[in-house]
Amino acid sequence: MPRSVAVLMDPISSIKIAKDTTFALLLEAARRDYRLYYMEQGDLALRDGAPWARLRPLTVKDDPSGWFTLGDARWTDLRELDVVLMRKDPPVDAQFLYDTMVLDVAQHGGVQVINDPQALRDCNEKIFAMHFPQCMAPTLVARDPAELRRFVAEHGDAVLKPLDGMGGRGIFRVQSGDKNLNSMLETLIAGGPHGEGRHFAMAQKFIPQISAGDKRILMIDGEPVPYALARIPQGDEFRGNLAAGGRGEGVPLSDRDRWIAAEIGPELRRRGLRFVGLDVIGDYLTEINVTSPTCARELDHQFGLNIAGMLFDAIESRPSQA
Repeated sequence: MPRSVAVLMDPISSIKIAKDTTFALLLEAARRDYRLYYMEQGDLALRDGAPWARLRPLTVKDDPSGWFTLGDARWTDLRELDVVLMRKDPPVDAQFLYDTMVLDVAQHGGVQVINDPQALRDCNEKIFAMHFPQCMAPTLVARDPAELRRFVAEHGDAVLKPLDGMGGRGIFRVQSGDKNLNSMLETLIAGGPHGEGRHFAMAQKFIPQISAGDKRILMIDGEPVPYALARIPQGDEFRGNLAAGGRGEGVPLSDRDRWIAAEIGPELRRRGLRFVGLDVIGDYLTEINVTSPTCARELDHQFGLNIAGMLFDAIESRPSQA
């Protein structure tokens, strides 16, 4: 009987297939004769303790003029599937968390869920990196503006970012004495006049090596792909994110990159985080992307790799590893 995989993702009609890693995973599943199914947020349910989803049969082809076809939706017990790919982009809001709770039930029913639903809840992409301080530049997570101002004054040049963003959105570079610092902090942490409702923000010492790129290292079952995509800022922009206009250039992993990967890999395996992206600037880890890591298609193109194939090899070998 053919194997089956369902994907939970943002609308497939709006993706850019030349750069979309989720699409690469679907193409690989199709090459391996999986039956493909598609769902979005709002398509999950729990019925008498069973995990259900409104699934639509999906076909894909690597053609920018028409890359997918969807069949009629049908409510299906997720435990009938072999694999679920949870590939919804941030923010990790309440609805995202509830979705992982439904997928928990599917996983307990024998479905391989990539990545582990509990780990998606537990591992905020900014804070999880701080489990590995030996790999990081000086970093502070706080919602007290005085502490964040103190950090900027101490280090002189810092990057401020929200905890729930992606693609470089909401990130500021600020130097000590900048008259806009208070406004930046108001934007990031918000809250009421007496501090109620403030949001956490992250401050990191600015790493000048960003000029050589913000490297994305993809990890499969705790092991690194041997090349990273260095996302290099363009013009006056300090952010290397591709979504912020950065240029992607593939590079071999350095010895330091491999050391960082070795420090983090065992914990990824322990938590069931099977497909992860590490962000590294210079010698320092800055984030650990667990929700929907990207850059596979760019690395495949530049180095003749098949990263989606590497992940599916790992998925298919899992029963023999149990």
